[in-house]
Amino acid sequence: MPLELSLPAWLARLEQLHPSTIELGLDRVRRVKDALDLSPTFPIITVGGTNGKGSTCAYLEAMLTAAGYKTGLYTSPHLLHYNERVRIAGDEADDAGLVAAFERIDAARGDTSLTYFEFGTLGAMLQFVEAGVDVAILEVGLGGRLDAVNVFDADAAIVTSIDLDHQDYLGDTREAIGFEKAGIYRTHRPAICADPAPPASLLSHAQAIGAEMRRFGEDFSVERTPNAWRYRGHRWILSGLPLPVMAGGYQVRNAAGAIAMLETLHQRLPVDERAIKQGLGKARVPGRFQRLGTHPEVILDVAHNPEAARALAATLKEYPVAGRTLAVAGMLADKDVTGIIAALSDSVDDWFVCTPASHRALSATALAECIRHVANAVAVIRNDPQSAFAAAQEQASVDDRIIAFGSFYTVSALLNHASSSL
Repeated sequence: MPLELSLPAWLARLEQLHPSTIELGLDRVRRVKDALDLSPTFPIITVGGTNGKGSTCAYLEAMLTAAGYKTGLYTSPHLLHYNERVRIAGDEADDAGLVAAFERIDAARGDTSLTYFEFGTLGAMLQFVEAGVDVAILEVGLGGRLDAVNVFDADAAIVTSIDLDHQDYLGDTREAIGFEKAGIYRTHRPAICADPAPPASLLSHAQAIGAEMRRFGEDFSVERTPNAWRYRGHRWILSGLPLPVMAGGYQVRNAAGAIAMLETLHQRLPVDERAIKQGLGKARVPGRFQRLGTHPEVILDVAHNPEAARALAATLKEYPVAGRTLAVAGMLADKDVTGIIAALSDSVDDWFVCTPASHRALSATALAECIRHVANAVAVIRNDPQSAFAAAQEQASVDDRIIAFGSFYTVSALLNHASSSL
């Protein structure tokens, strides 16, 4: 192996080291974890779910930081650069720290093959240990039970929502997916579920292992007013909470899940009401109903499954515009494209489609055909997100709105070119 590889060179190498991009299972990553003697002693919070994981992680990080804790946060995927995935005390990891972690893992793994995500997961935890964080927040990559993040035992875990996505790996029913996501729960440890109607498989698994279940709507709940909200939990009642900075009614539920998590950990990680309110005002995640421009309004959202598309449609209704809504859409072929289009068909006046830069991408032509069948609309076809967005810009008036959604790849491409195209 060449010595002193740069971070881009390392990332390119990691993409080639394993025969498949995704291989669920913990045996290989556990062997390397043990070889590294990687046994963190700080509390670990694991965050799983179909949607809302990134927002929930952001709330936890912001509230814990406001309470004075040194946090470690591991999320995926990234939008602009890999360093976004690893944050220590609120700052992105630098190239040198990431490279040093990858070098240690490579030396320890012997002939054990790891995927890109598995390398990244171990690398993040190595950096958290070295930095001496007070608490680590880990976002599940895919599913939960067999995801690399689950090689670390969570002191408390939350499942934000359960819906259909990644069916090739997790199953094609909410019951099957719920079981996979419940795999992050641990015996006699807090198990939060922020989904208002969790599948029986999740609840029965939590009961079978003796997890300390806390359910949205039963063990914790919210009451909204026009400009504030109240959290009512197992022990806490918090009134006058500011609405989250991130748009969308569902964000209150995400925030409530994060507060329920902190409530269960209060003995080990005390957090006061001031820190909770401060965190609600600071938590932000790029690509979640992110406004980038006005006249016309420009919104980027990584919604890429039907549940997220329904949430996006609800938020668009919550924030109406005087003119039309023009959609720039680019999706992956392994997603429920029909379900996504159906969820947004009543919210969109004009469609502009593209092919994201991924080997998993659905072609713009195929996406346009789906829109014709499902939304009874004719879409403008362009090769890439930038070209599709430019076409939408040409047709938009100052009272219109442009929304770009469908994939992290689509949103990432537009963020990368924001300075010149937005």
